[in-house]
Amino acid sequence: MARQKGPLKYVGTLGDIRHFKIKGNEGYFAGLTGGPTAEQIATDPAFQRTRENMNEFGGCAMAGKSVRVGLASLMKNMADSQVTGRLTAIMKKINLEDGSEARGKRAVLISAVPNYLKGFDFNRFTSFNGAFNAPFTITPAGTRDSSTLDVPAFNPLNYLNIPAGATHFRIINAISVLSDYEFNTTTKVYEPKEASLNELKDVQYSAYLPVDSVTSLVSLVATLPGSPTMTTDVSVLNSIGIEFYQEVGSNYYVFAQGNALKISEIF
Repeated sequence: MARQKGPLKYVGTLGDIRHFKIKGNEGYFAGLTGGPTAEQIATDPAFQRTRENMNEFGGCAMAGKSVRVGLASLMKNMADSQVTGRLTAIMKKINLEDGSEARGKRAVLISAVPNYLKGFDFNRFTSFNGAFNAPFTITPAGTRDSSTLDVPAFNPLNYLNIPAGATHFRIINAISVLSDYEFNTTTKVYEPKEASLNELKDVQYSAYLPVDSVTSLVSLVATLPGSPTMTTDVSVLNSIGIEFYQEVGSNYYVFAQGNALKISEIF
């Protein structure tokens, strides 16, 4: 694939060369047109490996989407433009760990290797550890349906990377359920093993806290709705985040930059 460096900026096909943009990347790109047809990929024995890879990629994309859906209310202010691809790539690593199924049908068993997701920053340009350095503890319930985030009193000026103009911030404790995914030989698609639990969530915010005053203890309890019973086929993602605001009159306006969210614990 080539990158255009000259003054011509356009997309589309010119002769055998296709010109296009890639989301999240600067500049314009070019590549040759052509390749196998959709029918060839779907039926030709030579493309068996391609079909297997496409099948598993679809399952990994679905699992990654469930992470984003479980935290949908936070994605606008917390995620970068490439978070979808980054999550799918992690799910593919998890998919490759399954040795019990044939290629093209390998499961996405997050519960077996949760370490791949632990510590994931939703914005690769603003890490949570870079925005927030105060001590905190996360205590999940034994039933795995709730979690308590405790942040002892601290001075924000010493422990936060505060964007210019911010007057307040809020701390976030979020839990969301992510099911393992498996290939359904009847429907020929990947499906969550625990559909009724998948994507359940709860997000709790602290009060608006001034950036120039020592905080009191912050304790946030996130609880899944309906008192669900967790199974071994699901993982509970416990994410911690911070959002910055500017106070104008009696209103608080969230900043577009400086906010951060990461998966801190998985239980």
